[in-house]
Amino acid sequence: MFADRARIYVRSGKGGDGHVSFRREKYVPNGGPDGGDGGRGGDVIFKVDEGLNTLIDFRNTRKYKAGDGEPGDKKNCRGKDGQDIILKVPQGTVIKEAESGKVIADMSGDNREVILLKGGRGGCGNQHYATSTMQAPKYAQPGQPARELELMLELKVIADVGLVGFPNVGKSTLLSRVSNARPKIANYHFTTLNPNLGVVDLEGTGGFVIADIPGLIEGASEGVGLGHEFLRHIERTKVIIHIVDAAGTEGRDPIEDIYAINKELDAYNPDIAKRPQVIAANKIDAIYDPESDAVEAIRAEFEPKGIQVYPISAVSGKGVKELLYHVYEMLQGIGEEPTVFEQEYFPELQRGDSNEPFIVEYDGEKNEYVVEGPRIEKMLGYTNLDSEKGFLFFQNFLKDNGILGQLEKLGIQEGDTVRMYGLSFDYYK
Repeated sequence: MFADRARIYVRSGKGGDGHVSFRREKYVPNGGPDGGDGGRGGDVIFKVDEGLNTLIDFRNTRKYKAGDGEPGDKKNCRGKDGQDIILKVPQGTVIKEAESGKVIADMSGDNREVILLKGGRGGCGNQHYATSTMQAPKYAQPGQPARELELMLELKVIADVGLVGFPNVGKSTLLSRVSNARPKIANYHFTTLNPNLGVVDLEGTGGFVIADIPGLIEGASEGVGLGHEFLRHIERTKVIIHIVDAAGTEGRDPIEDIYAINKELDAYNPDIAKRPQVIAANKIDAIYDPESDAVEAIRAEFEPKGIQVYPISAVSGKGVKELLYHVYEMLQGIGEEPTVFEQEYFPELQRGDSNEPFIVEYDGEKNEYVVEGPRIEKMLGYTNLDSEKGFLFFQNFLKDNGILGQLEKLGIQEGDTVRMYGLSFDYYK
């Protein structure tokens, strides 16, 4: 069974409590405090495993917990750290916060390992609280609590080129001919259930990765059939090969099919519908009617729109090489960087840190407004302010935490400067 989506619960380890104890030795009647610190709780870590291609394991086991830190002990003995838990996922897995659907991490590109939840810090033993006036402290710091999240894992196939089309138009046949993939092929009137990836090796080129995206049906963008499960796999592809049955062997009109599939792509994600496309008019070996010139009809309809049409036979291989070299040329005009989804949800900022203090004040000497505090510093560390989405997220953070409101109370005007830990921003509503 292919599984490309799973909902799981993860929890980091609780920090161990600090210990309260005092030296009790012969000839040392008033020994000082010697309570040890608690151990650190284990982290929840996600790691890419090249040997995996499904999320099926997460369907069987849904709860994952890191180890708790052990409490400290007497004689300044520190508690043992909790064991980290490492969750291995296929490349291309997008980790989202389950309720909001916001992206926490995308395990793609250079992102091979990520600490999703840090374990709680261990508490300090009573030895840390001795002072000249309090030489026998009878309290220690508790360990930080564990942190937990409900996650939605989604596998989005990473391929340069995606094959789309209605079921039974020859996508699997073409993939098996041009690559090292070996999909199951039969005259099914229902769709393949799992995407198949293959590497295309072209003489004189570096080749590319191609994926047979399972066949779409009308209504897929609304979740009909397995629509959403299939459509998410083409979100990363740079070029789309749109395969149609030019011979109409099942009584379908290839031109209507192309428009129907493009309509589903646009309804699901308009950005995908705008990706470069090429049409593979398949099954030309099955066109027996000399009066019918189906390929020319497809060309007349789509080539004026800038979409090239290549007549092919996936069974015999006719025209396939020309199609692949054209696709390779298309890829050369597109950047090498794969599509990687930006982080939208920051677990470190969701743990009651809203009570952490921050200051908003006016620096008359420099004629600047100053915003500082632990939570502000963390947010600046986590957010990519160079991206439009990251900057918008940061603005919403300032608004939701009342910081913009406090600046307005201090009389800030448009164009005034706001300073945050060495960064300066111009204020605009």
